[in-house]
Amino acid sequence: MKKIHKSTFFIVVAFIALFAVSAVTGFDYFYGDKNTTVVKGVDDIRLGIDIQGGVDVTFAPADDYDATDDQLDAATETIKTRLSSLGINDNEIYSDHKSDRIIVRFPWQAGESEYDAGAAVKELGEMAELTFRKGTDSETDADGNVTPTGELVLSGADIERADYIQQPDSNGDLEWVVSLKLSQNNGEEKSGSQKFAEATAELAGTNTPISIWMDNTMISYPTVNNAITDGNAVITGNFTSESAKKLADQINSGALPFKMETTSFKTISATMGEGSLDAIILAAFIAFAFIAVYMIVLYKLPGFVAVIAIVGQIAGTLAAVTGWFGFMPGSTLTIPGIAGIILSIGMGVDANIITGERIKEELRSGKSLDSAIRVAYKRAFSAILDGNITNVIIAIILMGAFGVPSSFFSKILNSTVFRMFGATTEGVVYSFGFTLLVGVVCNFVFGVFASRLMVTALSRFKAFQNRKLYGGDVK
Repeated sequence: MKKIHKSTFFIVVAFIALFAVSAVTGFDYFYGDKNTTVVKGVDDIRLGIDIQGGVDVTFAPADDYDATDDQLDAATETIKTRLSSLGINDNEIYSDHKSDRIIVRFPWQAGESEYDAGAAVKELGEMAELTFRKGTDSETDADGNVTPTGELVLSGADIERADYIQQPDSNGDLEWVVSLKLSQNNGEEKSGSQKFAEATAELAGTNTPISIWMDNTMISYPTVNNAITDGNAVITGNFTSESAKKLADQINSGALPFKMETTSFKTISATMGEGSLDAIILAAFIAFAFIAVYMIVLYKLPGFVAVIAIVGQIAGTLAAVTGWFGFMPGSTLTIPGIAGIILSIGMGVDANIITGERIKEELRSGKSLDSAIRVAYKRAFSAILDGNITNVIIAIILMGAFGVPSSFFSKILNSTVFRMFGATTEGVVYSFGFTLLVGVVCNFVFGVFASRLMVTALSRFKAFQNRKLYGGDVK
C-alpha cells in the first residue's frame, strides 16, 4: 500500500471522469456525408418495447409451402440468431405449428424516430443462402426470376465463420470484404476446405470464375489465380462497412429452410407509456443525489470517494449496454434492465457502506490511519465477495435460460446445463440478468479496487490525515 502515491487519486478520478463522459456522449465524426461512430453513447442504446414501442410482424411460408414442425422450429431459431446478431435481446418470438406462422416482436432502432422497420423485417425474413458455383451461368424464367445453374462448389453448411474486415485492393486502397473460414474435415464427407481446394485447383489459371450467390443474386465472381488450400476465402464486391457486416451476419445466422413472406405488419405502442423514460431518469438523478448526500454525511471522505466510484459503476454499466467495449456486443435496455442497474448500484452502495464501517471500527480499535484503511478493505472484501457472487450466479442463470446474444459467453451460457432451466427468448429477463451481471463486475472494479486506490491516495495528503474525516466521531 505504501507504493500508492498521492497523485493516484487524481489519475483514478480523471480516468473515471473521461470514461463516464465517453460512455454517456459517445464519439462520432463525419467524413463527407458519412457519419462514423467510434464510441457509442447513451443515444445509441436500443430501448425495449416496454419503453419505446416496436414492431409486430407475422411470417408465413411463401408460395403455399407446407412447412413441417421441424422446419418451422429451424426458421424460428434462425430469426432468433439474426435478432441477437443485431443486438436486439428484447424480442418475443412465437411459432404456431397449427397455422404455420412465426410471430416476431422487437423494439424500434435506437435514436431514430423514422426507423425503417420494413427493411429490418425484410432482413429477418430473407433466405440468405450463400453458395459458391463454377462459372456465372444462370436461367431466367418468364417472370424475370434468376436461378443460378453453375455446378455447386460450396453452400452455407460448408462455412464455419464469416467476418467483415478491411484489406488492400489492387490499388493499395483499403476496402471492406467478407472473410470466410471454411469447415475442416469432420467425418467421411468432404469438408468445405477440401471442396474449395479441389475447385480452385481445377479453375486456377483459367478464365472461369467462381461466382458467389446470395440466394439468387450474384454478389461477386472472382477469377482463380492459385489453388486455395488453407480453408480461407474472401468475398469482394464494393462493400461498405454496413453491407459487409450485414452479409457476414446473414451467413453466420444461417439460411432459412424455406422462403417466407410477411402476412401482417404493425407497430406497437410503448407499454409503459410515453414519457416513462424521462420520469425514470429524473427519479434516478434525485435518488443519486440523496445517496451522495447520505454517504458523504455519514462516512465523510470514504463516502465522497464512494460517490465517485458509483459514478464509474454506472458509466461502466451504460457502456456495456451501448456496446462501448469492443469485445462484447451491446444489449437492449428494458424496464427490468433498468431494475438490474438499480439493484447493482444498491450492491455498490452496500459495498462502500461495509468498507466505511470497517474503517470506523479499525480506527476505534486504536490502529493508525494507514493500518485501519488496509485492514478494513481486506476484511470487507470477503463480505462484499460473498454477497456479489450470489448475484453473479443468479444473473448468469437468467442470461443462460432466457436467451444469450452472440458473444464470448454464448457457448457457455447456451450449454446444456443452462438449457435445463428452460430456454426461451424473453429478452426482458435477459436484460435484467445482463445489467445485473455487468453492474456487479463494475462494482468490483470501481467500488472495491478504485475506491481503495482513491482512499489510500487521499490519506497521503497531510490535509486528509485527520482521523475524523474517516470515522466521523472517531477521536
